[in-house]
Amino acid sequence: MFNFIKNFRKDEDGAVTVDWVVLTAAIVALAVVAFDTIGGNARTLIGQAATSVGEEAGL
Repeated sequence: MFNFIKNFRKDEDGAVTVDWVVLTAAIVALAVVAFDTIGGNARTLIGQAATSVGEEAGL
């Protein structure tokens, strides 16, 4: 039993998995924030373009 505990303490496979999960979650969160920011700015730009075109066309 003591050998099992000693080996379990030295095993680092789980720690690597946790690192990858945290890294992947951070990348996904960054992608969501970037997508939201780009999407919001694109909607604003399209709205401004539509307003400008409407004014030029006399609508």
